[in-house]
Amino acid sequence: MHEILRNLRAGSLVLDLGCAEGSFARDVTSAIVVRVDREVPRNHMEHTLFVQCDAASLPFVDQAFTAIISNNSLEHFDDLSGTLREIGRVIRPDGALFVSVPDASTVTDKLYRWLARGGGHVNAFISASETAGAIERATGLLHVATRTLCSSLSFLNRRNAPRPLPLRLLPLGAGYEWSLFLYVLISRRFDRLLRTRSSVYGWGFYFGSIIDAIDEATWVNVCIRCGSGCSASSLVRQALVASHFFGIRVFRCPQCGATNPFADDYATN
Repeated sequence: MHEILRNLRAGSLVLDLGCAEGSFARDVTSAIVVRVDREVPRNHMEHTLFVQCDAASLPFVDQAFTAIISNNSLEHFDDLSGTLREIGRVIRPDGALFVSVPDASTVTDKLYRWLARGGGHVNAFISASETAGAIERATGLLHVATRTLCSSLSFLNRRNAPRPLPLRLLPLGAGYEWSLFLYVLISRRFDRLLRTRSSVYGWGFYFGSIIDAIDEATWVNVCIRCGSGCSASSLVRQALVASHFFGIRVFRCPQCGATNPFADDYATN
């Protein structure tokens, strides 16, 4: 999404749709950020505008927004078709849209739904091309690019889990980072050798007027603590990669400092 956010002009409006406490930091864009969710979060980010409303009935005038970010939110909306129509209504014809959704066929999404007893997911997406086509038709914005997204199972991290810890977390390593470290290490190696998809989470879609070229390569290095992803080349360039424990390569997350297993980026299905 940052390919869109960093190029927005000061004074333009960007809608963070279904964002809870915010799906991106305020300082990543010069635009005016409007956060929208059906429920008021406990701690929404400072210096942003928050509007409580239904995504299928947005209280904004037509073509109000230069950009819209829907980061892991479409799967939660009861009226998906109505929400997509509203996105198409409130975004400018020359605007930019980023949408990320989970792939309901993956191990990651099945684990999330099992652990969270559904996790509020009411829409299941299983095809990147069909999902992109549906969004394109509903919003009128041209589909530009798709990136496959990987997971580190950071939602299992006990630092992020609700209190008291769910009992279902216990057989999954109880949320300790060493268990997530091992999962990421093994899943990346299996996926690379056997062409499986155990590390895949979902997709990120880009629509409309995108200034920056979109790197569609899959970033397999995803932090087990904060869930942020980085390209292998950027981690090497920042000197964040080192050898550790029997020659296993690790990287230090540039966002939160957690230690993660490192893997070279590779193509995923």
